[in-house]
Amino acid sequence: MLDEVESWLQRRSWAADRRPLPQLLNAKRSAGPRGTVSVVLPALNEESTVGAIVETIRRDLMSDDMPLVDELVVLDSGSTDRTAAVATDAGATVVHRDAILPQLPALPGKGEVLWRSLLATSGEIVCFIDADLRDFQSQFVSGIVGPLLTDPDLCLVKAMYDRPLETGDTIVPAGGGRVTELVARPLLNLHWPQLAGFVQPLGGEYAARRSLLEQLPFPVGYGVEIGLLVDALNTVGLDALAQVDVGVRHHRHQDSQALGRMAATIYRTAQARLARGHLVRPILTQFARTADGGFAPRVHDVAAEERPPMLTVPEYAQRRAA
Repeated sequence: MLDEVESWLQRRSWAADRRPLPQLLNAKRSAGPRGTVSVVLPALNEESTVGAIVETIRRDLMSDDMPLVDELVVLDSGSTDRTAAVATDAGATVVHRDAILPQLPALPGKGEVLWRSLLATSGEIVCFIDADLRDFQSQFVSGIVGPLLTDPDLCLVKAMYDRPLETGDTIVPAGGGRVTELVARPLLNLHWPQLAGFVQPLGGEYAARRSLLEQLPFPVGYGVEIGLLVDALNTVGLDALAQVDVGVRHHRHQDSQALGRMAATIYRTAQARLARGHLVRPILTQFARTADGGFAPRVHDVAAEERPPMLTVPEYAQRRAA
Protein backbone atom coordinates (compact mmCIF):
# COMPACT_ATOMS: atom_id res chain seq x y z
CA MET A 1 0.00 0.00 0.00
CA LEU A 2 1.21 3.49 -0.81
CA ASP A 3 2.49 5.54 2.13
CA GLU A 4 -0.03 8.18 1.11
CA VAL A 5 -2.86 5.68 1.50
CA GLU A 6 -1.64 4.45 4.88
CA SER A 7 -1.61 8.04 6.09
CA TRP A 8 -5.05 8.65 4.58
CA LEU A 9 -6.48 5.62 6.39
CA GLN A 10 -5.37 7.07 9.70
CA ARG A 11 -6.70 10.56 9.01
CA ARG A 12 -9.80 9.96 6.90
CA SER A 13 -11.42 6.83 8.37
CA TRP A 14 -13.74 7.06 11.37
CA ALA A 15 -16.46 5.26 13.27
CA ALA A 16 -19.99 6.64 13.01
CA ASP A 17 -20.14 7.45 16.73
CA ARG A 18 -17.09 9.70 16.41
CA ARG A 19 -19.48 12.59 15.77
CA PRO A 20 -22.56 12.54 18.08
CA LEU A 21 -25.83 13.85 16.68
CA PRO A 22 -25.88 17.04 18.79
CA GLN A 23 -22.45 17.95 17.41
CA LEU A 24 -23.70 17.41 13.86
CA LEU A 25 -26.79 19.52 14.44
CA ASN A 26 -24.66 22.38 15.76
CA ALA A 27 -22.36 22.11 12.74
CA LYS A 28 -25.35 22.09 10.40
CA ARG A 29 -26.77 25.24 11.95
CA SER A 30 -23.41 26.97 11.76
CA ALA A 31 -23.06 26.04 8.08
CA GLY A 32 -26.34 27.70 7.10
CA PRO A 33 -27.41 26.92 3.50
CA ARG A 34 -24.20 24.94 2.94
CA GLY A 35 -25.41 22.48 5.58
CA THR A 36 -28.70 21.52 3.94
CA VAL A 37 -29.01 17.74 3.52
CA SER A 38 -31.00 15.74 0.97
CA VAL A 39 -31.27 11.96 1.29
CA VAL A 40 -32.03 10.02 -1.90
CA LEU A 41 -33.19 6.40 -2.03
CA PRO A 42 -33.06 4.97 -5.57
CA ALA A 43 -35.73 2.28 -5.65
CA LEU A 44 -36.92 -0.42 -8.01
CA ASN A 45 -39.47 -2.85 -6.55
CA GLU A 46 -38.40 -2.42 -2.93
CA GLU A 47 -41.81 -2.43 -1.21
CA SER A 48 -40.57 -4.84 1.49
CA THR A 49 -37.75 -2.60 2.74
CA VAL A 50 -38.18 1.02 1.63
CA GLY A 51 -40.86 1.87 4.20
CA ALA A 52 -38.79 0.91 7.22
CA ILE A 53 -35.81 2.91 5.92
CA VAL A 54 -37.94 6.01 5.40
CA GLU A 55 -39.58 5.66 8.81
CA THR A 56 -36.21 5.33 10.55
CA ILE A 57 -34.74 8.39 8.86
CA ARG A 58 -37.81 10.49 9.59
CA ARG A 59 -37.95 9.37 13.24
CA ASP A 60 -34.25 9.77 14.05
CA LEU A 61 -33.06 12.55 11.75
CA MET A 62 -36.08 14.65 10.72
CA SER A 63 -37.83 15.31 14.03
CA ASP A 64 -38.32 18.71 15.65
CA ASP A 65 -35.57 17.82 18.12
CA MET A 66 -33.12 16.48 15.51
CA PRO A 67 -33.75 18.14 12.10
CA LEU A 68 -30.51 16.90 10.53
CA VAL A 69 -32.07 15.89 7.21
CA ASP A 70 -34.02 18.51 5.28
CA GLU A 71 -35.32 16.42 2.41
CA LEU A 72 -36.02 12.70 1.93
CA VAL A 73 -36.73 11.64 -1.65
CA VAL A 74 -37.42 8.17 -3.00
CA LEU A 75 -36.55 8.07 -6.72
CA ASP A 76 -38.73 5.37 -8.25
CA SER A 77 -37.14 3.97 -11.38
CA GLY A 78 -40.21 2.14 -12.67
CA SER A 79 -41.39 -0.11 -9.87
CA THR A 80 -44.26 -2.48 -10.62
CA ASP A 81 -44.97 -3.24 -6.97
CA ARG A 82 -46.14 -0.92 -4.14
CA THR A 83 -42.77 0.79 -3.63
CA ALA A 84 -44.14 4.28 -4.34
CA ALA A 85 -47.21 3.84 -2.13
CA VAL A 86 -45.24 2.36 0.76
CA ALA A 87 -42.63 5.12 0.60
CA THR A 88 -45.30 7.82 0.47
CA ASP A 89 -47.17 6.34 3.43
CA ALA A 90 -43.91 6.25 5.40
CA GLY A 91 -43.38 9.96 4.81
CA ALA A 92 -41.02 10.25 1.85
CA THR A 93 -41.41 12.46 -1.18
CA VAL A 94 -41.68 10.06 -4.11
CA VAL A 95 -40.54 11.19 -7.55
CA HIS A 96 -40.72 8.98 -10.61
CA ARG A 97 -37.59 8.89 -12.72
CA ASP A 98 -39.48 9.78 -15.91
CA ALA A 99 -40.90 12.96 -14.36
CA ILE A 100 -37.40 14.47 -14.27
CA LEU A 101 -36.18 15.83 -17.61
CA PRO A 102 -39.16 14.19 -19.36
CA GLN A 103 -37.90 15.34 -22.75
CA LEU A 104 -34.86 13.05 -22.29
CA PRO A 105 -35.85 9.37 -22.51
CA ALA A 106 -34.58 7.52 -19.48
CA LEU A 107 -31.98 4.81 -19.75
CA PRO A 108 -32.22 1.75 -17.49
CA GLY A 109 -29.87 1.66 -14.54
CA LYS A 110 -29.18 2.89 -11.04
CA GLY A 111 -26.76 5.60 -12.16
CA GLU A 112 -29.46 7.16 -14.34
CA VAL A 113 -31.68 7.58 -11.28
CA LEU A 114 -28.89 9.06 -9.16
CA TRP A 115 -28.02 11.54 -11.89
CA ARG A 116 -31.63 12.69 -12.29
CA SER A 117 -31.98 13.01 -8.51
CA LEU A 118 -29.79 16.12 -8.60
CA LEU A 119 -32.68 17.90 -10.34
CA ALA A 120 -35.23 16.55 -7.85
CA THR A 121 -33.39 17.67 -4.70
CA SER A 122 -32.07 20.94 -3.31
CA GLY A 123 -29.65 20.09 -0.48
CA GLU A 124 -26.03 21.15 -0.74
CA ILE A 125 -25.10 17.77 0.72
CA VAL A 126 -26.63 14.79 -1.10
CA CYS A 127 -26.71 11.39 0.61
CA PHE A 128 -27.49 8.23 -1.38
CA ILE A 129 -28.87 5.17 0.42
CA ASP A 130 -29.83 1.90 -1.29
CA ALA A 131 -33.50 1.03 -0.76
CA ASP A 132 -33.03 -2.72 -0.25
CA LEU A 133 -31.34 -2.52 3.16
CA ARG A 134 -32.75 -4.58 6.05
CA ASP A 135 -32.32 -3.84 9.76
CA PHE A 136 -31.52 -0.27 8.71
CA GLN A 137 -30.07 2.15 11.24
CA SER A 138 -30.01 5.92 10.85
CA GLN A 139 -26.25 6.05 11.41
CA PHE A 140 -25.94 4.97 7.78
CA VAL A 141 -27.02 8.54 7.03
CA SER A 142 -25.67 10.55 9.96
CA GLY A 143 -22.35 8.71 9.87
CA ILE A 144 -21.51 9.66 6.30
CA VAL A 145 -23.12 13.11 6.35
CA GLY A 146 -21.32 14.03 9.57
CA PRO A 147 -17.81 14.58 8.22
CA LEU A 148 -19.15 16.84 5.45
CA LEU A 149 -20.89 18.99 8.06
CA THR A 150 -17.87 19.26 10.34
CA ASP A 151 -15.00 19.47 7.83
CA PRO A 152 -15.31 21.90 4.89
CA ASP A 153 -12.31 20.31 3.17
CA LEU A 154 -14.15 17.02 2.58
CA CYS A 155 -16.20 16.48 -0.56
CA LEU A 156 -17.26 12.80 -0.57
CA VAL A 157 -17.68 10.25 2.21
CA LYS A 158 -18.42 6.55 1.70
CA ALA A 159 -19.83 4.13 4.24
CA MET A 160 -17.83 1.06 5.19
CA TYR A 161 -19.30 -1.98 6.88
CA ASP A 162 -19.32 -5.74 7.19
CA ARG A 163 -21.27 -7.51 4.44
CA PRO A 164 -22.41 -10.97 5.53
CA LEU A 165 -23.61 -13.37 2.83
CA GLU A 166 -27.01 -14.68 3.90
CA THR A 167 -28.45 -17.65 2.02
CA GLY A 168 -31.46 -19.17 3.75
CA ASP A 169 -30.37 -20.06 7.26
CA THR A 170 -26.68 -19.95 6.33
CA ILE A 171 -24.67 -16.82 7.15
CA VAL A 172 -21.09 -16.30 6.01
CA PRO A 173 -19.88 -13.30 8.08
CA ALA A 174 -17.65 -11.74 5.41
CA GLY A 175 -19.02 -13.48 2.33
CA GLY A 176 -20.79 -10.53 0.75
CA GLY A 177 -19.30 -8.06 -1.68
CA ARG A 178 -18.14 -10.67 -4.18
CA VAL A 179 -17.92 -8.23 -7.09
CA THR A 180 -15.95 -5.85 -4.87
CA GLU A 181 -13.35 -8.49 -4.02
CA LEU A 182 -13.12 -10.13 -7.45
CA VAL A 183 -13.38 -7.10 -9.72
CA ALA A 184 -13.39 -3.64 -8.14
CA ARG A 185 -10.62 -4.07 -5.58
CA PRO A 186 -8.12 -5.55 -8.07
CA LEU A 187 -8.93 -2.80 -10.58
CA LEU A 188 -8.47 -0.03 -8.04
CA ASN A 189 -5.27 -1.48 -6.56
CA LEU A 190 -3.71 -1.94 -9.97
CA HIS A 191 -4.84 1.24 -11.72
CA TRP A 192 -5.86 3.72 -9.00
CA PRO A 193 -3.76 2.67 -5.99
CA GLN A 194 -4.66 5.88 -4.16
CA LEU A 195 -8.15 4.38 -3.76
CA ALA A 196 -6.91 1.08 -2.33
CA GLY A 197 -7.87 2.15 1.19
CA PHE A 198 -11.62 2.17 0.57
CA VAL A 199 -13.21 -0.78 2.34
CA GLN A 200 -16.44 -0.68 0.29
CA PRO A 201 -15.69 1.11 -2.98
CA LEU A 202 -18.88 -0.18 -4.61
CA GLY A 203 -21.15 0.48 -1.65
CA GLY A 204 -24.35 2.35 -2.43
CA GLU A 205 -24.27 4.45 0.74
CA TYR A 206 -22.28 7.65 0.35
CA ALA A 207 -22.69 11.39 0.73
CA ALA A 208 -21.14 14.18 -1.30
CA ARG A 209 -21.30 17.89 -1.80
CA ARG A 210 -23.55 18.96 -4.63
CA SER A 211 -20.73 21.18 -5.86
CA LEU A 212 -18.74 18.01 -6.60
CA LEU A 213 -21.55 15.79 -7.93
CA GLU A 214 -22.72 18.39 -10.43
CA GLN A 215 -19.25 18.38 -12.04
CA LEU A 216 -19.06 14.61 -12.56
CA PRO A 217 -20.39 12.38 -15.34
CA PHE A 218 -22.66 9.57 -14.11
CA PRO A 219 -22.41 6.08 -15.62
CA VAL A 220 -26.03 5.08 -15.99
CA GLY A 221 -25.69 1.49 -14.74
CA TYR A 222 -23.85 -0.49 -12.08
CA GLY A 223 -20.61 1.31 -12.88
CA VAL A 224 -21.83 4.49 -11.19
CA GLU A 225 -20.10 3.91 -7.85
CA ILE A 226 -16.65 3.12 -9.21
CA GLY A 227 -17.00 5.85 -11.82
CA LEU A 228 -17.88 8.54 -9.29
CA LEU A 229 -15.10 7.42 -6.95
CA VAL A 230 -12.41 7.52 -9.63
CA ASP A 231 -13.65 10.82 -11.03
CA ALA A 232 -13.88 12.35 -7.55
CA LEU A 233 -10.25 11.39 -6.93
CA ASN A 234 -9.23 13.06 -10.17
CA THR A 235 -11.34 16.16 -9.45
CA VAL A 236 -10.69 16.93 -5.78
CA GLY A 237 -7.86 14.61 -4.70
CA LEU A 238 -7.61 11.84 -2.13
CA ASP A 239 -7.59 14.06 0.94
CA ALA A 240 -11.07 15.35 0.09
CA LEU A 241 -12.42 11.78 0.32
CA ALA A 242 -13.17 9.81 3.47
CA GLN A 243 -15.00 6.76 4.85
CA VAL A 244 -17.02 6.00 7.98
CA ASP A 245 -17.71 2.66 9.67
CA VAL A 246 -21.48 2.27 10.11
CA GLY A 247 -21.56 -1.36 11.26
CA VAL A 248 -23.21 -4.16 9.28
CA ARG A 249 -25.08 -3.99 5.98
CA HIS A 250 -27.92 -6.47 5.45
CA HIS A 251 -29.50 -6.53 2.01
CA ARG A 252 -30.85 -8.72 -0.76
CA HIS A 253 -28.17 -10.69 -2.61
CA GLN A 254 -28.19 -11.20 -6.35
CA ASP A 255 -27.57 -14.42 -8.21
CA SER A 256 -24.27 -15.18 -9.90
CA GLN A 257 -25.41 -14.19 -13.38
CA ALA A 258 -26.61 -10.79 -12.18
CA LEU A 259 -23.24 -10.39 -10.47
CA GLY A 260 -21.55 -11.26 -13.75
CA ARG A 261 -23.41 -8.48 -15.53
CA MET A 262 -22.51 -6.10 -12.75
CA ALA A 263 -18.84 -7.10 -12.97
CA ALA A 264 -18.74 -6.59 -16.72
CA THR A 265 -20.29 -3.13 -16.43
CA ILE A 266 -17.86 -2.13 -13.69
CA TYR A 267 -14.93 -3.36 -15.74
CA ARG A 268 -16.07 -1.42 -18.77
CA THR A 269 -16.57 1.74 -16.70
CA ALA A 270 -13.04 1.40 -15.40
CA GLN A 271 -11.66 0.73 -18.86
CA ALA A 272 -13.33 3.85 -20.23
CA ARG A 273 -11.56 5.87 -17.56
CA LEU A 274 -8.25 4.25 -18.31
CA ALA A 275 -8.30 4.89 -22.01
CA ARG A 276 -11.41 6.96 -22.71
CA GLY A 277 -11.79 4.51 -25.53
CA HIS A 278 -14.26 1.72 -26.26
CA LEU A 279 -14.36 -2.05 -26.15
CA VAL A 280 -14.13 -3.87 -29.46
CA ARG A 281 -17.11 -6.01 -28.48
CA PRO A 282 -19.10 -4.71 -25.47
CA ILE A 283 -21.13 -7.91 -25.12
CA LEU A 284 -21.35 -10.44 -22.28
CA THR A 285 -22.61 -13.98 -22.93
CA GLN A 286 -23.86 -16.07 -20.01
CA PHE A 287 -25.40 -19.55 -19.96
CA ALA A 288 -28.46 -21.04 -18.30
CA ARG A 289 -29.59 -24.65 -18.09
CA THR A 290 -32.63 -25.37 -20.28
CA ALA A 291 -35.55 -27.72 -19.68
CA ASP A 292 -34.10 -30.30 -22.07
CA GLY A 293 -30.84 -30.46 -20.14
CA GLY A 294 -28.72 -28.29 -22.41
CA PHE A 295 -27.32 -24.80 -22.01
CA ALA A 296 -28.80 -21.73 -23.67
CA PRO A 297 -26.70 -18.61 -24.27
CA ARG A 298 -28.01 -15.31 -23.05
CA VAL A 299 -26.39 -12.21 -24.50
CA HIS A 300 -26.31 -8.89 -22.67
CA ASP A 301 -25.03 -5.50 -23.73
CA VAL A 302 -22.35 -4.16 -21.39
CA ALA A 303 -23.70 -0.72 -20.67
CA ALA A 304 -21.31 2.21 -20.97
CA GLU A 305 -23.64 5.16 -21.52
CA GLU A 306 -22.95 8.07 -19.20
CA ARG A 307 -24.86 11.21 -18.39
CA PRO A 308 -22.83 14.43 -18.61
CA PRO A 309 -22.01 16.60 -15.60
CA MET A 310 -25.28 18.09 -14.37
CA LEU A 311 -23.83 21.59 -14.64
CA THR A 312 -23.97 21.18 -18.43
CA VAL A 313 -27.74 20.51 -18.42
CA PRO A 314 -29.53 23.82 -19.16
CA GLU A 315 -32.51 23.08 -16.90
CA TYR A 316 -30.21 22.45 -13.95
CA ALA A 317 -27.99 25.47 -14.65
CA GLN A 318 -31.07 27.70 -14.84
CA ARG A 319 -32.37 26.41 -11.51
CA ARG A 320 -29.00 26.95 -9.82
CA ALA A 321 -28.83 30.50 -11.21
CA ALA A 322 -32.32 31.38 -10.01
